[in-house]
Amino acid sequence: MTAYVGTWPLLRLALRRDRVVLSAWLAVLVISVTSSAAATVGLYPTESSRVAAARGINSSTSLVALYGKVYDPTSLGAVSLIKMIAFGSAMVGLLAIVLVVRHTRAEEENGRLELIGATVVGRQAALAAALLGVGLAMVALGLLSALALTATGLPLSGSLVFGTAWAGNGIAFAAVAALAAQLTTSARAATGLASAVLGGSYLLRAVGDASPRDGARWLSWLSPVGWAQQLRPFAGNRWAVVLLSLGFAVAATTAAFALAARRDLGAGLLADRPGPADGSLGTPLALAWRLHRWSLLGWTVGFVVLGAVVGSLATSVSGLLDSEQAQEFIRRLGGQQGLVDAFLATELGFGAVIASAFGIQVVNRLRAEETSLHAEPLLGTATSRTRWVSSHLVVALGGTAWLMVAVGVAAGVAHGITADDVGGEVVRLLGAGLAQLPAAWLVVGLALAAFGLAPRLGGFGWAVLVGFLLLGELGPVLRLDQWVMDLSPYAHSPRLPGAHAELTALPVLGALALVLLVAGLVGFRRRDVG
Repeated sequence: MTAYVGTWPLLRLALRRDRVVLSAWLAVLVISVTSSAAATVGLYPTESSRVAAARGINSSTSLVALYGKVYDPTSLGAVSLIKMIAFGSAMVGLLAIVLVVRHTRAEEENGRLELIGATVVGRQAALAAALLGVGLAMVALGLLSALALTATGLPLSGSLVFGTAWAGNGIAFAAVAALAAQLTTSARAATGLASAVLGGSYLLRAVGDASPRDGARWLSWLSPVGWAQQLRPFAGNRWAVVLLSLGFAVAATTAAFALAARRDLGAGLLADRPGPADGSLGTPLALAWRLHRWSLLGWTVGFVVLGAVVGSLATSVSGLLDSEQAQEFIRRLGGQQGLVDAFLATELGFGAVIASAFGIQVVNRLRAEETSLHAEPLLGTATSRTRWVSSHLVVALGGTAWLMVAVGVAAGVAHGITADDVGGEVVRLLGAGLAQLPAAWLVVGLALAAFGLAPRLGGFGWAVLVGFLLLGELGPVLRLDQWVMDLSPYAHSPRLPGAHAELTALPVLGALALVLLVAGLVGFRRRDVG
């Protein structure tokens, strides 16, 4: 029996397990890039308006660090997709990391890979199947993105280069995840390690792009995200750069297979540090905090960075809109301040969607603890079911609120420095961020209700989050009826900061969230564990 026997059956199994989640991710990414391209046509209909917008982006160090440069100011595709090349590549890389770890280290950690390995399945088959599956998904994403962009009227060649950039970046980070899965002993550690590499790659690109001409621009060429950007879709179409991503993927994949052949099943090359002989955790809440504290720290850093970038960009947003239609849009909003407030409200609303993901992650950890048989010994003590679930729920709801505080304060400080009113802007944007909490908590409540009432729907929280995100993205493009748009709780959050925000929906959202949370708690108390 060779090391790769059973690869194709495992590949079919992986694709079957991922069919819903993967389809949702692909839909969100393709729709996002399509809506971005379609919306820009109305904002920058002429070449002069595109050149003005490109100059505004390239002259802003914060924008260049966040999204990269517009390499061809006259190109509609280069201007319209400036947000989607580097930032979108990071999202694609994150998707690849999650999928590879799910089918390698996670399967090994929960014991399923050991059962599969007892059959006629080679030692390397699971890793090979995971990489093949993710590779096929990345190629499909690249082709679908290219076809969607072509349908919006953009050139076919540039659309194909854009799809190639996304696919190549996803394949590169799939290889990073495969390597991380050999180094660590848990899926969380593997995901964290690979995500740290992704964050470092994005940071290298940001520093390189924002450097002066005689500075450290070479740092962008040390980053897989930078390589995706340097393909320059719609601005030169440099096909050969994708060879860097593919070469990196081949090297990392080779190292991953070599390490997998030399370690024991269930072990990692980075040994776990033993804990103290006597435990120091006296309550379920202390245990929940121990499990989630480092994750919350990482999320907090990300939200502080997000808030700082949003706040620093707010005052310059009107300078990016130079067309007649855009100026009319500004006037309808109430002038430049109206546009700044609309920009801040949109970004804070987006922050609430991301913060909901942290809450869902914490709630899903309950199910992971249950299926891995960690919950049963704990519930065999004096700890009640309600107390155990409530401990994680405190972290989920409190952590979500903390993230909105972080983004609001960071945005307020950054915008206040520019507006010469730090105190006033911090109070204003902190309140605007906290006003988004009821909608985020409602989504967390949906995830908990699924855990308590229908635990087999493990991905329900992620599914509804993606569905609400799709409604927000697709609704205006497809001109859906308002009642369809109103199915998303985020549609009822007040548009703060702003002079005419409606706050009457907040108590309703809060009450619905409370009902869902109670339903989840009651449902878990009445069902069997496991």
